[in-house]
Amino acid sequence: MGAREAARQLGIPPTTLLYWLEGGERQGTWYEPVLRSEPTGSRDVTWGEMVEARYLRAYRQHNVSMQQLRPFIAQLRQEFGVPYPLAHFKPFIGAGRRLLLEVQEVVGLPESLRAVYEVKTGQLILDARATEYLERVGFAEAGAMEAERIYPAGRESPVVMDPRIASAAASVRGVRTEVIAELADADVPIEAIAADFGMPVNVVKSAVAYEWANTG
Repeated sequence: MGAREAARQLGIPPTTLLYWLEGGERQGTWYEPVLRSEPTGSRDVTWGEMVEARYLRAYRQHNVSMQQLRPFIAQLRQEFGVPYPLAHFKPFIGAGRRLLLEVQEVVGLPESLRAVYEVKTGQLILDARATEYLERVGFAEAGAMEAERIYPAGRESPVVMDPRIASAAASVRGVRTEVIAELADADVPIEAIAADFGMPVNVVKSAVAYEWANTG
C-alpha cells in the first residue's frame, strides 16, 4: 500500500507517516526513521509497518518525541529477531513483557513512552495505550504470533484491516468501507447497498459510520 493511502487508513497525516518511515530533516537536524532500521527510499508501506504505525499513533497526541522510541524499537528488533517487533504479540506477554521492561530501562525510555510498568508486587502492568493497541489488533495464536488484522473501530465492529483482504484497507466482508460510504454519499439507500453487496443492513451501516467518523 502506498504511504498516502496507508496514512489515510491509519488516520495520521501522510507527512507524519513518511517521517516515521524514512526519517527527515527538521530545523537543520537529520532524524533517522522510527519504523525502519534505515531509509529505503520506498513509499510503499508493509503490513508490519502499518501495524507498528498503529502503535505509534497512540503516542503522537501526547507531545512526545517519536525519536525517543527509535532506540527502543531498534533494540527490540535485535532481541526478538524480527523487523517489526511491536507487530507481534510475544513482547506483550509472559517473558516477553519482562524483556520489554528491561529494554525500556536499557535505552532510558521516558515514562511517557513506556509500554509496561512494574508495580510493588512485582507484577508487570501494560500502559493503557498499549492495552488499547492490543485490543484493536488480532494476533496469530501460534508460531511467531504476528499481527493478522486490525480492528480500527473495535472488535465489536465488522470493520477490519487485513493484509489478505482489500489490500489491508478498511473493509467489511471483503468490500472497502470507502466504496460503501461513497454510495451512501451519493444518496443510494442503505437497504439498496446492502442488497447489492449481499450484506446485512447493520454491516453496511457500520461501514458508513466508520468512514464518516474518520473523514468527517
